Amino acid sequence: MGVSTVSAAVHITPVVIQTFLKHGKRRARKYKNSHEDEEALDDIFFDEAFHIVKAFIELGVRNTVESLQAFTNTHVPAPYWAAVAPVRIPLSACNTAADVLIEWFGPKELKHVVGGERWWQVRGLDGIECEWITEKEYLSSEPLRPENGDKVTKADETVLRMEHLDTVMLYVHGGGFSWGSINTHRYQIIRYARKIQGRAFAVNYRKAPQYPFPCPLHDVISSYLYLIQPPIGARHQAVSPSKIVLAGDSAGGNLCLTTLTVLRDMGIPMPAGAVLISPWVDLTHSFPSLMHNTKTDIIPEHGFLAKPSTLWPVDPVPPEGGRICPTESNPPPKPGHADTLNPNIDRIQEDYKVNTAETVQSQEEMLQQSEGHVSHPDSRNSQKSKVADMGDCDIDLWEPKPPKVLMNNPNDVPLELRSQIQQYATTEQLTHPLVSPIVQGSLGNLPPLYIIAGDGEVLRDEIIHLAHRAAHPEDYPVRSEILRNGNRQKDNAAKFTTPTKVHLQVFDDMCHVLTVFSFTQSAKFAYRSIAEFVKHATRDEAGLEPFPELQRPPSRASVDSEALGEHKKRSFLQIFSKNASLQPGNVLHQQSTGVKLYNQEAATVADQIQHLDQVSSYSQSTAVLKGDRLETSNSRKDGYFIMVRERVNIRGVTRDMEPREDIACLQINPAQIGLIKEAPCTRWSEGQEKWDNMFAKEANRVLKRRKKVERKVNVLLLHAREQGFLLVSESDVADRSQVQNASTERSTSANPVDGTIRSDRRWGPLDLDDERPPPSAIAKRRDTPEGLALIKMAIYHSAPVTHLTVPKLKPFDAVKAAFDPHDDPMRPPKQSVSEQQVQTHIIPGMHGLRIWDAILRYFMAEHSKRAAGYVKDRADRAGVTEERKASKDAI
Repeated sequence: MGVSTVSAAVHITPVVIQTFLKHGKRRARKYKNSHEDEEALDDIFFDEAFHIVKAFIELGVRNTVESLQAFTNTHVPAPYWAAVAPVRIPLSACNTAADVLIEWFGPKELKHVVGGERWWQVRGLDGIECEWITEKEYLSSEPLRPENGDKVTKADETVLRMEHLDTVMLYVHGGGFSWGSINTHRYQIIRYARKIQGRAFAVNYRKAPQYPFPCPLHDVISSYLYLIQPPIGARHQAVSPSKIVLAGDSAGGNLCLTTLTVLRDMGIPMPAGAVLISPWVDLTHSFPSLMHNTKTDIIPEHGFLAKPSTLWPVDPVPPEGGRICPTESNPPPKPGHADTLNPNIDRIQEDYKVNTAETVQSQEEMLQQSEGHVSHPDSRNSQKSKVADMGDCDIDLWEPKPPKVLMNNPNDVPLELRSQIQQYATTEQLTHPLVSPIVQGSLGNLPPLYIIAGDGEVLRDEIIHLAHRAAHPEDYPVRSEILRNGNRQKDNAAKFTTPTKVHLQVFDDMCHVLTVFSFTQSAKFAYRSIAEFVKHATRDEAGLEPFPELQRPPSRASVDSEALGEHKKRSFLQIFSKNASLQPGNVLHQQSTGVKLYNQEAATVADQIQHLDQVSSYSQSTAVLKGDRLETSNSRKDGYFIMVRERVNIRGVTRDMEPREDIACLQINPAQIGLIKEAPCTRWSEGQEKWDNMFAKEANRVLKRRKKVERKVNVLLLHAREQGFLLVSESDVADRSQVQNASTERSTSANPVDGTIRSDRRWGPLDLDDERPPPSAIAKRRDTPEGLALIKMAIYHSAPVTHLTVPKLKPFDAVKAAFDPHDDPMRPPKQSVSEQQVQTHIIPGMHGLRIWDAILRYFMAEHSKRAAGYVKDRADRAGVTEERKASKDAI
């Protein structure tokens, strides 16, 4: 049936009922046992929402990747109070970003690690789908008209009416790099735009596994350059980098961070800051919380598996011997390491000396042997002459050995991975610094970061470690192998040593991406803190500390009418006036309104700053503050703040984070970070084995469908040749009589007109013969319907400049297309659902994404009522206590 509103309702409804019953039993048991400790799940609304999201993701992994992508990338209209203007970033901006990445990688890494410089620039659409988003009430009454007098569309007019809003949040959605879209996150983005009193720019980047690394990163960099260097035809004016803050959750947080490192390395002006919400920064899963926090998180226990389809898994039927099996070779690679895609001379020589009779060693023996395996760079140069006769062709034909798993018992023989685990990148790419930024050579010299994590999420440890690595580069070095083999990483470690200023907050009992649960007090506090950070970073004077709490600490009793509404404001003031002994600072922190929680935190930080003012200089107070929420640096004469470290309880009240030496994930040996380890691999293997058994018949059908699609592609290419299709490289030897039925003029166009050769489209799927993209990438695949649609688009509709002709469709093929529900003879074929939004065939208001938003708004309203009742009850009880006390005193 696939993922749909109906299937989601069928799957989730029993979960809602079960959760309700279990919640009542759990609360009764706690009451009976007199357990007074508050937990997030004590709130029935959070309990239900948590299990609804968890059940939906479980439904997603029981279906194909394409099905989940289509559901989460279905266009859903925005609410009436939001101003949304869809735009498409043109190919010219994408080309500019591609040039940046090409220079960053360099020719050697592009060829051997990425797989080429062309395939990741191939896309189905003529640009990237994005949206400008803000509140309608923030729009100017009269839009600025274009100077050239061009007519503007309604979307253009909306963009022009946003121009006066200086602050821009570039939002990158999450979803494991493979699903989610602007539509799944639009309501969160609208809320950010309202709170920052600015505008947001949301990007619908291409997603894996159809468009794996570095495709999503390419699109995010394109979006940033589009903002600061708008191309011809863009309706917005250039946005100053100092007015932009990047923001993203989960995979989106990863993309924001890697974008910052690329901008830093290439000397491109960076934004004012970045907000990283539960960023996924270690795709090797080398931190312990991945195994410990499964029950308290929404992430599936076995990871993002999928029902077999023509797209994914790459090998729907397990390879002979299994997807994970005992290793059959000694190093290289070492246990825990993925093999290199870019071998050195020594490594190529070793592959020519394979000894099949060699006994496989234990892990300990392998590690001892591998200690002296890598020779000094100078010795490598001296050995080049020995293998000069091998040439580049041998490197091109070289295949990496299966990655070995680091075992818990050093005496065990390591396991080998025979299947690709992550959809975003091949196993050999997982330790690349742009895939897993936790292994970046340096995270210094970046703009200020506000980082959020849930204490109950599986990614907690890597997020905490990331924050401290950025703020303390000298204390948390990366392992030497990354510096030795990674492009730019050794130079970066020596060059970028200035600490990045970081505000880290870890929320008690919260799961992955806590902002999804927008009605909780934790989330409300997070939204307010994010908004204050963004406003402070983009509006306050340059040179101030990036932490707004340190600059503008508001009064403990302040009440924000924008967040509360005037009627609620008056209600709270009446409570305070009737109960003089009830201090606002003692009550406001119990409210569900994020602004009051934020105010209290700022007041607490202000108290600590006042304490620091009594010390002669910040640099002298470093030792005192090591275990506190504020950390300073003495790298300057007067010292300055580099980090705010806090924990936040379920009521949104902050407290100091424990000293660094008491945090386990900060004591991990750098050599153990970014390694492929036994526990997560074994757990993934167990889950994948269940899926293989559950969908064994479907896997065999998938193989047959792949062959069927491949035959269709061959027929399509044959007919195109007959109709006169030619590539530029073939023009010199082609028989000109072949093109008599084709459009032989190399007409180019800057506009997406069907049947033209696009001057700004550099490459197409037929230009990749000498490239080796990841096996899931549809740019070079011929056995999946999305690959077929991509080829048809490139041949008949939006051709790259490498095409000499645009053939005309045969009448017979046009008739066949008319009877195909997935094709149309008059329109370009629908592109991959990982790139192009799907139009719903049901009433938009009945789509699952709209229903989920309605549920959240209902929870929000009910939660607010409960919070208001809680405060009133506290005030009433305080008043009664005062009366009793007065009576007692009178007696």
